[in-house]
Amino acid sequence: MAGTIRHRARTSEKRRSHMITGSEVLAKALRRRGIDVFFFIMGGPMIEAEGACVAEGMRPIDVRHEQAAVMMAHAYTRLLRKPAVCMAASGPGTTNFVTGIANAYVDCAPVICIGGSSPVIQSGQGAFQEIDQVGIMRPITRWSGRVYDARRIPDVVDAAFNHALNGKPGPVYLDVPSDVLHQVVNEDDVWWDRSSPSIARPRPHGDPSEIKRAIALLQRAERPIIISGSGVIWAAADRELRAFAEEFAIPVFTTPQGRGVLPEDHELTLLEARSMGFREADVVLVCGTRLNYVVGFGRPPRFASDCHVIQIDIDPWELGEGRQVDVAILGDVGAVLGQMLEIGRGELDPLRGDDWRKSLGERVKAKRPEAEARMSTDQVPIHPLRLCKEIRDFIDREAVLVVDGQEILNYGRQSIPTFVAGHRLNSGPFGTMGVGLPFGLGAKVAKPGTQVIVLHGDGSFGLNAMELDTAVRHDLPVVTVISNNGGWTAANKYKAGRELGFTRYDQMAVALGAHGEHVEQPEDIRPALMRAAASGKPAVVNVVTDPAARAVTAAFSAYET
Repeated sequence: MAGTIRHRARTSEKRRSHMITGSEVLAKALRRRGIDVFFFIMGGPMIEAEGACVAEGMRPIDVRHEQAAVMMAHAYTRLLRKPAVCMAASGPGTTNFVTGIANAYVDCAPVICIGGSSPVIQSGQGAFQEIDQVGIMRPITRWSGRVYDARRIPDVVDAAFNHALNGKPGPVYLDVPSDVLHQVVNEDDVWWDRSSPSIARPRPHGDPSEIKRAIALLQRAERPIIISGSGVIWAAADRELRAFAEEFAIPVFTTPQGRGVLPEDHELTLLEARSMGFREADVVLVCGTRLNYVVGFGRPPRFASDCHVIQIDIDPWELGEGRQVDVAILGDVGAVLGQMLEIGRGELDPLRGDDWRKSLGERVKAKRPEAEARMSTDQVPIHPLRLCKEIRDFIDREAVLVVDGQEILNYGRQSIPTFVAGHRLNSGPFGTMGVGLPFGLGAKVAKPGTQVIVLHGDGSFGLNAMELDTAVRHDLPVVTVISNNGGWTAANKYKAGRELGFTRYDQMAVALGAHGEHVEQPEDIRPALMRAAASGKPAVVNVVTDPAARAVTAAFSAYET
């Protein structure tokens, strides 16, 4: 009898040893998907889940605002080209995600956003922080769903990852109610094997008949160009793009989000001739980008009315969306460019557009001395272009540069090159100010050995300025340079709400434990940058710039700021 009792006790103990909470299941499911870092603000009902993630070996990066958590994850996934995770508490914690998620959605970034929520058992009864979080997120995600049983968490996590990655990438939202997180289940009953977390991302090839039509158009082209977008970066197709462009000597222009797919000192990246290239091209090969406002919708006056357009995209809804295209190729941009390279080798003559390339090159040579002279001004207050020149000449070739603001965003785009795919981040097609510092910190977490520089406007800096505290606490030595023109946009005319004053953001940085520099003379910029980088700490270089300096750029909206 005693032996039977001991046997039952051991059996009961064995069963208890396999009991696991929903929080622990969530952590294990994320670790199973290769997640090794997460961005979050602690809070109920996610506290135990976040602790379980730490216990699973994940690095926790706790931030000061949930939108910054999404933005850091966004930069992390863009640099490493793999999903990243952010977490938030229920109710206001999760709704604070919204701007970051919307930005990731427009930028097609596969961020996995997880929000705690009120218990299922109290649904519809006015529970604490009860709101339809799944419904809020649905219009700004690739997928928004909820898990109702702890045993199904791995299955639903896998679904979230697959939605984020397959086809056109984008953010997803997973809602986890508190009673599911606290639910205790036998680990043997968890749905670990109901899905396949290691499924490779599909890379579909294009229709061979459309490939041949595209090659036929390029055969007749005298002034071809390639426009490359961030889809090339997400598809890790920069090598295929470079091989195709070099094989047939076709000039390459990128969207702001797609910079670095060719080093910007490459003979085929003729940045200063962008307007001429767009306006005079007779065939445009659009790779992995939308024909949206960034490229004037591909229509006149930015492009010739009789130019022919070939578009490659993974998303069928993007093909011909901004304008009618002559050839639409549905498929992975890397796979399609590989097909085109193979067929084109016997069909395309790289010498055919030689005069065109020379014309573009002459345009570049004519504009560079004038641009360099403008950047070398010694005026006081400092012109933003002089600040850009000092940063350009200071940063490493492989550096990650994040630019966020209004005037400084436009000046930086015109004057500072990028040489590595994915190493240029900015406010993006959604025009989201405030991304700069969070993007910089996410980039530093992703690539701790790479120099990361953030070039901020003073207005945009203020939106997430407390993330300096995050940088200090987590030892993320990002150098943030603020072009401080005393307000939002240039002071070229009266604008209500424009004035912010010339705040000493460097002193704020020092108060938070970071390094601070204040600059008012152009010759002091470089020494300040060097001291900031040498400090080994997060740093702010606060540079007073000309409030009247107004960047000139192509019109992209029906109004101006």
